[in-house]
Amino acid sequence: MIYVKAEDLKVGMRLARPIYNRNGTLLYGRNDKITKQGITSVKNFGLIGLYILEPAEPLPPMSEEEMEFERFQTMEVFSLKEDLDAIMKDNQPINLMRQTDDVVRQFGNLYHRIHFNQNLRSTEDYVYKHDLNVAILAALISHRAKFGIMEQTEVVVAALLHDLGKLSLPAKLRGKAEDLSEEEMNTVARAVIVGVDKISDAFNLPMGVKGTLMQFCQLQYLPDKAPDKISKLVKVLMVANAYDEYTAMQLDQNPHSEVEAIRMLQSRPDIYDKSMVKHLLDSIMVLYPGVCVELTNHEKGLVLNENDKDILRPVVLGFTHNEIYNLDRDEIFEDIQIKDIMKTMDNRIKVDQDRLKEYM
Repeated sequence: MIYVKAEDLKVGMRLARPIYNRNGTLLYGRNDKITKQGITSVKNFGLIGLYILEPAEPLPPMSEEEMEFERFQTMEVFSLKEDLDAIMKDNQPINLMRQTDDVVRQFGNLYHRIHFNQNLRSTEDYVYKHDLNVAILAALISHRAKFGIMEQTEVVVAALLHDLGKLSLPAKLRGKAEDLSEEEMNTVARAVIVGVDKISDAFNLPMGVKGTLMQFCQLQYLPDKAPDKISKLVKVLMVANAYDEYTAMQLDQNPHSEVEAIRMLQSRPDIYDKSMVKHLLDSIMVLYPGVCVELTNHEKGLVLNENDKDILRPVVLGFTHNEIYNLDRDEIFEDIQIKDIMKTMDNRIKVDQDRLKEYM
């Protein structure tokens, strides 16, 4: 599966991911061929592009849970948009607490990892989709961290609101997370602070949300003014925000892979709390059976078994020599490591689970 920009779409390309409308109704299914009218619709929606199957590529597996995840993302973005736009106009958000309950109920009590699929974003809806994804990740992480229901609710509300002020920015800055000039960084910081100020005490929100967001804003944009003691809610937001920004399709560049994102988070314990990063990795599926990877010995391989202790050290079948590498063994890991996930947007192939067990 590859990502094709809207201007490069061609009639007859096959869709790799479903597209829903705001009511959760399926507009285009997986493997549907895109039409001239469909390409026009994509451009009218303002989408940057679509996930497309390569010509000879079989349809990759997608569970009911994943399909529901994408449907949930689409429907909830429209609801969040109404509330964030209302707050920017100094009006009461109507759906926010209901939406918070939905996110917590669906993602805040899971004991299994999920496929965290990035959604398609346009310059106009980037903030809404980013905020929703950060809220989903915050719900997952806070559950693993054993937050109480009040703390979990507070961190999800904060996640839904954390980039509110960016709605006042030019579209080109809303989805730009890297390579900001000093002037652009100051512009974004001012906008985010204004957004926090927009959250009125009259709104029916948990008491600590505004303080959580102000501390998060200081860490992100005003590190010289950051407090010495960082709340655990802010630690969750820092990790969830960074992971979604790093792996999302940016407006001006390709996304980083999940493996790159993990290495980035683990390399900065001064910024990203190690325990919260671990809770994130316990919540999402990255290097699991069926994922194709590139190894540092220049081989391509297939993950046969996950490693719960260290996600970057699974059991891999190398294609060149048909040899199994258990990267959890130090003597093997010294010579062979995972370089990256193979450079496609969906790295799963249809794998017979019984055949995998034979290798193990």
